[in-house]
This record gives sequence, C-alpha cells and structure tokens, in this order.
Amino acid sequence: MPEILWNRMTARALKELAAQDAPVLLPVGSTEQHGPHLPTGVDDFLSAEACRRAAGVMVAQGRPVVVAPSLWCGLADHHVAFGGTFTLTLATYHALLRDVCRSILMAGFSKILIVNGHGGNITALNAISGEISRELSAPIAVTSYFMAGQERIAEILEDQDTLMHACEGETSMAMAIAPDLVDEGRLAEAVGPEIALQSDPSEAIHVPRPFHTVTSSGVAGDARRASAEKGEAILDACAEAIAEWLMK
Repeated sequence: MPEILWNRMTARALKELAAQDAPVLLPVGSTEQHGPHLPTGVDDFLSAEACRRAAGVMVAQGRPVVVAPSLWCGLADHHVAFGGTFTLTLATYHALLRDVCRSILMAGFSKILIVNGHGGNITALNAISGEISRELSAPIAVTSYFMAGQERIAEILEDQDTLMHACEGETSMAMAIAPDLVDEGRLAEAVGPEIALQSDPSEAIHVPRPFHTVTSSGVAGDARRASAEKGEAILDACAEAIAEWLMK
C-alpha cells in the first residue's frame, strides 16, 4: 500500500499528493485517565487508528489521502482529579488547531477533516472548526469517528448503544490494536454509570461536572464483555463511514 502517514513521507512526496488534491485526515484525541484497565492514550490511539483505516479504504479505491500526525492533547479538565491527565485551555486548543491547519494548507493541501476521538472535545471542535475556517479561508470539516460509525456501533455492542468512557467499545478497540496495554485482570472493576455525550441534545441544561463526581471507577459504561473482535468491527465500521464521506 502507498505510504499514507505524513511524518513518514518526504516533503516532495507530500507536494505531489497536494497536487492530486488529496484530503488530509487530522486525528485529535486526548491523554487522560481511562479507568483501572486502560492506558491514558486511548483516545489518541483510537482516533489515529480510525484515520489510518479510513485512509486504507480510500487507497484501495485508488484515491489519494494523507494522515497527519495526531494531536494527543485536548480538553480534559474534568478528568484531572484521577491523575494521569493532560489538558489544554480552550484558547490554547483553538490556537493549536488553527496553526496546525494553517501548516497543512501552506503545504499545498486544501481539504482537511479533523477526526476526533474524545467526547470532551466535541462541542469545542464544532465551534472552533467554524472559526478557523473563516480565519484561514478554507473549509475545515470535523467529525468524531464514533459518531460517524454510530449506527453500526449500536449493532455491535451488547451492553450499550454508543461509546462512553473506558467502556465496552473503547476497551474492545484497545484490545484490537494494543492488547498488551489492556489489563484484563481488572476488567471486573471496569463498570460505571451510563453517560450521554456532551453534544447530546436530550439534556435541556448542561451542568459541567468533574468526572470523579460521576463515577468512582473512572469508567462510564460496562467493559466486562469487551472483545478484540468487537473492536475490529467498530474500527472498520467507523473507518468505512469516514472514507465514504470523503469519497463523495
């Protein structure tokens, strides 16, 4: 398969892909606590993997594409009390995304899709993408990989309809791509209340709450029936949905 990762290519190769009007996938995630059984890098790892798989689908169809290096830090102030968490202020996050997208555009590309892997980034990304599109005079699209593949995710999972946090879905995907980083001996503890995503319109009033007041385990959902097979299916479904949108 042709190389798809920006930081594994030469500048000349990237110029050639820009000349072919290749879209650039920009994975963004977070580095934060993920319960007693998962590493802190889950959101970063999974958004990057969804982008790599989406790019693979496109390359198989003869379509040029580039996957940029991931942004591993996002808005995770609500997880700080658990430890192991990096977080940015909104102003810093806005500036960082603007400058990364500007760099992509200055490299000759004109199509950018930010692919998010962290629920706490969703609301901010929707607003930021609109502002930086105006600032840079270029359309900056945004999705969350788990929202792109939501319908299929609901069919795959057994104990929940959507991704939550360190849950059946995230644990399954971690098992699929980094099984050595999943502490299966602590799966019995990986249970917490169900939560809605921050973008869920069903809540009439949004009240910010630190995550430790929501769940003592650091988990939302139930990871006990997670499996690598479910993880592979979820990642492939999300990747196909992203690639389908890009190839319209």
